[in-house]
Amino acid sequence: MEDANQTGMIHFHFRPFSKLPDVQMLIFVTFLIMYLVSISGNVSISLIIWITRSLHTPMYFFLANLAALEVCYSSTIAPLTLASVVSPERTLISLAGCGAQMFFFIFLGSADCILLAIMAYDRFVAICHPLRYTLMMSWRLCVQLALGSLLLGFTLAMQLTVLIFRLPFCNSEEISLFYCDVLPVMRLACADTRVHEATLFVVSLIVLTIPFLLITLSYVFIVPAILKIRSAKGRQKAFSTCSSHLTVVLLQYGCTSLIYLCPSSSYSPERGQVVSVVYTFITPVLNPLIYSMRNRELKDALKRAMMRSLVP
Repeated sequence: MEDANQTGMIHFHFRPFSKLPDVQMLIFVTFLIMYLVSISGNVSISLIIWITRSLHTPMYFFLANLAALEVCYSSTIAPLTLASVVSPERTLISLAGCGAQMFFFIFLGSADCILLAIMAYDRFVAICHPLRYTLMMSWRLCVQLALGSLLLGFTLAMQLTVLIFRLPFCNSEEISLFYCDVLPVMRLACADTRVHEATLFVVSLIVLTIPFLLITLSYVFIVPAILKIRSAKGRQKAFSTCSSHLTVVLLQYGCTSLIYLCPSSSYSPERGQVVSVVYTFITPVLNPLIYSMRNRELKDALKRAMMRSLVP
């Protein structure tokens, strides 16, 4: 790493959403509410699945893992963002702190996307091979797949973060976003970043394109299999679980693809600001709502837990 980075004196600050204090305060309250709702919703889903024996199945195991990832993912971004919204000039982040935030953002975000592909495979096996489901989706395999998503996310995040923070950053500057994302930070480097941009594109293909193609392939087989189910109740249940998963997939992959699969030369800080709010604040709020509203078993378990908590 260059001498400019080794001094330890470089700090970044985040671009404010608005120069008007009243607007900033409104944004702070909105983000705080979304963060608290996200944490409470995802923690509730994880706990309900943990304490309800009837939900101890591979599908809910992966859903609990997804909810736990969302809690960690939100907590990587939200606290520092809330602080910077309240006091943008005083909220600084060191070079090392920025690297840590970027690492956890890439790590957890990548694991999240890979886990969604694993969940699609689980639905494929459950619907297309119901008689072999227990054999094919053993608990050992489920744990291996969940750990595999974390390991792959960790590996990609470590390599990309180390590569980017070997760049020289000569001055303390403003990051054109509300957290340390890859493209805005790379634009602050005083060196050629073409190799780093190419590496980011390759990582994006691994994390976004390949899992999305696997999800699409799974649903190519799932949809005809659902239509062949004779029971109307069975079809409705299958469509309900799959539609909630597909909704989350479209939210997650749609927003992130707009940022990471577009040419870096066409990156717009303004568009990045808006799209990033969707997948860092709005999507973690919507995920537990989507799953709890569209999944009857989970909804019933939540109702029973609430009733038990209300009964003295």
